[in-house]
Amino acid sequence: MRKLKNKELERLEILEFKKAEKSPIIIILDNIRSLNNIGSVFRTSDAFLIEKIYLCGITATPPHNDIRKTALGSTETVDWEYVDTTVDLVEKLKNEGIKICSIEQAENATMLNNFKPQPNQKYAFVFGNEVKGVSQKIVNISDAVIEIPQYGTKHSLNISVSCGVVVWDVFSKLKH
Repeated sequence: MRKLKNKELERLEILEFKKAEKSPIIIILDNIRSLNNIGSVFRTSDAFLIEKIYLCGITATPPHNDIRKTALGSTETVDWEYVDTTVDLVEKLKNEGIKICSIEQAENATMLNNFKPQPNQKYAFVFGNEVKGVSQKIVNISDAVIEIPQYGTKHSLNISVSCGVVVWDVFSKLKH
């Protein structure tokens, strides 16, 4: 078995990416502190043709060297927008018929492996602050709360890892 060279991967050029049909997935970052986490979310979003990323509250925005370091150019491909207040954004998206799913540990949360995304439905997944998680206000107005099953000793996953796990799971379920 031979590793493929980058030129053999047949990745999209920036203009092709912009024109490509996107996944019905939106990412909302609710007060993310780490610039490296933000960059990693951009890179994951590029990989799975995410429609848009919303950067809310204290979440930093491109251009920034620490975001650029982990994003590897994906801030140029993935559409993004800064919004001051996550609650206002969530209410706006809900009014547009987008289902809001907070990724959080909560009573009666749906385990990710049991989450069944519906075809022809657009979803916005909210990822919260590295310490405090998704704010309770957002959890309260979400259409669903999804929890990633975990079996070890730690209480949570890194936000960029959580994003990768959720996006891959939902993307694969929608594609198959």
